[in-house]
Amino acid sequence: MTHIPVLSKEVISLLRLGPNQNFIDCTLGTAGHTLQLLQETRPNGRTLGIERDPEQAKKAREVISKAGFASRVTIAQDTFANIAEIARRERFRAVHAILFDLGFSSEQLGSGRGLSFSKSEPLDMRYDPSTQTTAAKILNYQSRHELERILKEYGEERYARQIAEAIVKARPLHTTFQLRELIEKTVPGKHQPIHPATRTFQALRIAVNEELDHLRAALPQAAETLAPGGRLAVISFHSLEDRIVKEFFRDEETLNIVTKKPVTASVQEIQTNRSSRSAKLRVAEKTL
Repeated sequence: MTHIPVLSKEVISLLRLGPNQNFIDCTLGTAGHTLQLLQETRPNGRTLGIERDPEQAKKAREVISKAGFASRVTIAQDTFANIAEIARRERFRAVHAILFDLGFSSEQLGSGRGLSFSKSEPLDMRYDPSTQTTAAKILNYQSRHELERILKEYGEERYARQIAEAIVKARPLHTTFQLRELIEKTVPGKHQPIHPATRTFQALRIAVNEELDHLRAALPQAAETLAPGGRLAVISFHSLEDRIVKEFFRDEETLNIVTKKPVTASVQEIQTNRSSRSAKLRVAEKTL
């Protein structure tokens, strides 16, 4: 499955990158947004790409090299929670734009790590396989109270207590299908707009990868790293992320909000790229 970058036209328009300007893509993936923005920064604009997933970083290198941009791109296989350190280490200065495209790419759904409940896969969910915590470890070893907290806080799951109790009784759980079937038996799903397992899988993925903590750590560093007049863009896919971004943009004194309301995908884009239907883009500019 090929990943299609969401809101790409809007990102290009709002970041306003020009010739020879420098850009940081904090969620490089397979370089969908980066390839488009490299066109805007010809001939000598540089890009720093940060990517946690080693498989995605490897694919990005191949795609960027094939497109002829290898000399203008530096790739760091790391978490964006370390953006300031990475920029210093790579001596990447005069940053005119920074982009976060949160969540995971459609290509990662086929990685065998259990990010989707549409296939029977191990309950892993790690973006970076070198980290220790997996979804299976959380499900099989955390207390019922902690499981309930994770499901409520990260999944906004109204049936968190019932699901946590069912998980503890059913242990051990090893595959995505085991978890999906358990939730289907536990949660009334006839009238829900989404599959009853959706929120649990979201919560586990966020917990495994510490996504919200990393986002909270990265945003102040991104603002600090931007040059005056530079723009910070964040694409989020659920309310928890969007709330963090909205509040940070509102409270950060060095930023002026560009998008008073989040930018969302057009009907045409949603028809061709379903993953864009929940995307929200917010942009702020660093003050002079």
